[in-house]
Amino acid sequence: MIDAELVSRVALTTGLSPSEAARVVEDVLAWYSEPVEDYVRRRHAALQSSGRRNAEIYAQIVDELRDRVVAAPQLTERQVRRVLYG
Repeated sequence: MIDAELVSRVALTTGLSPSEAARVVEDVLAWYSEPVEDYVRRRHAALQSSGRRNAEIYAQIVDELRDRVVAAPQLTERQVRRVLYG
């Protein structure tokens, strides 16, 4: 489900039509919905194919993950309660 407020904001600030803004929002959300494990595997393969060594790759991936938005893990209601109340 797309956040209508976000779509409106993107349309307003970019001059895109609402349908174009919705497509942009969907595309960005899809890009950032990649689970962290998939991101790590994908980036490792890409960096390895460019001739980098694992030690350098690992450090770079750790740095990238600090600033990257990644999909949150699926939590059960019990896990949510534990986050809130310990």
